[in-house]
Amino acid sequence: MENRLERGKGNKMILISFGTRPEYIKLKPVMDACPQHGKPYKVLYTGQHLDLLPQEAISYVDIHLEIKNGPNRLDSIVASLMNQDMTFFDASRVMVQGDTTSAFAVALAAFHRKIPVIHLEAGLRTYDNDNPYPEEFNRQAISRLAAVHLCPSQMDYNNLITEKVQGSVHVVGNTVLDNLLGVETSYTNKVLITMHRRENHANLDKWFTVFEKIAVNNPELNFQFISHPNPNVQKHLHLLNKVYINKPMVHGDFINFLADCKFLITDSGGLQEESSFLRKKSIVCRHKTERNAGLGTFASLCHHPEDLERLVEDANENYIIPSDLPCPYGDGHAADKIYKILKDLS
Repeated sequence: MENRLERGKGNKMILISFGTRPEYIKLKPVMDACPQHGKPYKVLYTGQHLDLLPQEAISYVDIHLEIKNGPNRLDSIVASLMNQDMTFFDASRVMVQGDTTSAFAVALAAFHRKIPVIHLEAGLRTYDNDNPYPEEFNRQAISRLAAVHLCPSQMDYNNLITEKVQGSVHVVGNTVLDNLLGVETSYTNKVLITMHRRENHANLDKWFTVFEKIAVNNPELNFQFISHPNPNVQKHLHLLNKVYINKPMVHGDFINFLADCKFLITDSGGLQEESSFLRKKSIVCRHKTERNAGLGTFASLCHHPEDLERLVEDANENYIIPSDLPCPYGDGHAADKIYKILKDLS
């Protein structure tokens, strides 16, 4: 990796912010592309997923908000970022990714300092502030602050054009796909399962009971649950017996797991994108998704646990995605497109 002091030198330096593992994974292609093209940058880490991040992620960090865990941690992050003494390293632009509360807080702090905001993964919408909460509000609020909107899909672009947001709007694809170039895929009898979202916590017992029932009724399939450290998930693992439980995985190992499954069951938005690129059908266990591109072909929504058995039967019979259907979230070259946009910024 390039020298941390050298990479922040020069005019038009960009401050890139992340706090969670998904944000790091999606920003890494951009952080790697900047020095390749001579674009100065520095990194602000807001500190949410320190126990989940790979060690290499910390090596990118220039500013680490060291805020203790607790019930009011996100409030403390917001307060720290809004503090007038908080340095933004004289950045000419600030880049945030996605829809976390910390991404919104960084965008708001930059806006108050009149620093233009670049929003990566812009335009995703459910138009329901409770689904998901608080992410839907966060991303809509960032759209009101941002000067540059980098959209994963044409549908996301259309949302922002309809909303008449200020600033420039671009379709670049999702940067998470840049990490998947060259990954070889196959189809086995493996069915990958993940579940961790806050909106599913109240019904985890029902979801896990259905997972187990489906595994019992489909012995020809190998159901594999990838665990999550969230305590709400951990306390329901005892409901799974025929479903094999895997420990949380680093991203590279997880992608290898995804690459040879037959299809997957998940409540993850990011997995909708990765599975689509690897041409794996996904059953998305949510009432609504902000990733509507590809629904019906690459992904199906499962609103209730009692609907899952029917959708698994369909996915098991129709798991091949037609080769003439392009991935709706890009071609794996988003970082290059983003660099060209950044290069043209005044």
